[in-house]
Amino acid sequence: MSDEPIGASSILRKLAPMIYGPTLLFSLGEGAVVPLLPVLATRFGADIAVSSLVAAALVVGQLCGNLPAGWAVARFGERRTMMVSGTVALVGVGLLGFARNVGMLMAAALLIGFCAAAFALARHSFMTTRVPLSFRARALSLLGGSFRLGMFVGPFVAAGLIWVFGDERAAIAFLGVCLLAAVALVTFGPDPERIAAEAPPPRTARPADPADTGEPITGPVGVIQPSPGVFRTMWNHRTVLLRLGLAAASLSAVRSARQAILPLWGVSLGMDASTIALIVGISGAIDFALFYASGQVMDRYGRLWAALPAMLLMGAGFGALAVTHDLASATMWFATFAMVLGAGNGLSSGILLTLGADIAPQRDPAAFLGSWRTLTDAGGALAPLLVSAVTALLSLAWATGLMSVVAFLGALGFIRWVPRFVPRPGPGGAPPTRRG
Repeated sequence: MSDEPIGASSILRKLAPMIYGPTLLFSLGEGAVVPLLPVLATRFGADIAVSSLVAAALVVGQLCGNLPAGWAVARFGERRTMMVSGTVALVGVGLLGFARNVGMLMAAALLIGFCAAAFALARHSFMTTRVPLSFRARALSLLGGSFRLGMFVGPFVAAGLIWVFGDERAAIAFLGVCLLAAVALVTFGPDPERIAAEAPPPRTARPADPADTGEPITGPVGVIQPSPGVFRTMWNHRTVLLRLGLAAASLSAVRSARQAILPLWGVSLGMDASTIALIVGISGAIDFALFYASGQVMDRYGRLWAALPAMLLMGAGFGALAVTHDLASATMWFATFAMVLGAGNGLSSGILLTLGADIAPQRDPAAFLGSWRTLTDAGGALAPLLVSAVTALLSLAWATGLMSVVAFLGALGFIRWVPRFVPRPGPGGAPPTRRG
């Protein structure tokens, strides 16, 4: 007999549009606008460096929004946080559409990124508390896949809209429509929180209280203590954040570096824009195709079996790419290792969401997840800056080699800390256990 809770899995299938739909809509609109930010900045007179800062403002806003989002979800709940953050993001869309200078563009990008963090953390928190351990990785890989699908398709939608209307504001309007649809879905659709709360608790979830012995309660029931704040939660969980969290940040850094290095590598080889876009696009397609396989591997064999191959593949891909720049067949090797990096990134789909859910306190995970996502987003935000600095000081090949080292160090971190901190189901569906 399967130990997978039928009630919980059926609820997920029934409410899939409510669970994954808002994330897909938000990311679809965001993906349509991201490529336009540097273009709009240059039209207002910004140089390349300032244009890159405008593009980075979206990531910075998301980084800054994680901790406040953790507080908001813990205080007001997932649904209200998503409703408010989606509505406030519409203000950012208005700023973007009526921007007259670089400052307004940057403010709009910061605000949209801030709201995106709250939107994403709210859904992550819901999945953490409601999805049983037996298929948590698959459910969260689907959540990550929804985001990847939106970011992958969004630029193509933007290109089509600009071609039809001849104006970049068509893509900005598309973001507004996506946000309105997401807010309407969250506001008027069935509430997954309420319906999931009515279902019997999953058998494979962690016990709410580790001191529970299963004996009948004969004495008075203790008063539930209020949840600690964001910073107290960070301090209480500093050990796992500084150890497994840093390994996760290295994975986020390697992912982000891939997005920065591949286009630059093609430019450094003298390739034309269409060929670079084709290679990067195929790499992205391989990445997207593997997102659900990652969840299956994690649920069946454990989290390390997804994280470790992903880090080793990307480390090997970056390391091999770094020594091929001056070869006669450099273009062929570039295409080959771009595919390797895409496969490695695809195998890691959902791993950061899943690890965060695994180690978060199940009673009130939002504050912890805010800290976890801040740490992982920081790794992703710092990687392009590191690549830029090393490239300026040495060369792009040295920057690529450095990211290979980061990937291998991150793999060692996962080997060391995943078995200690990440729970695993016991035999026969028993409550999960944790080493260390």
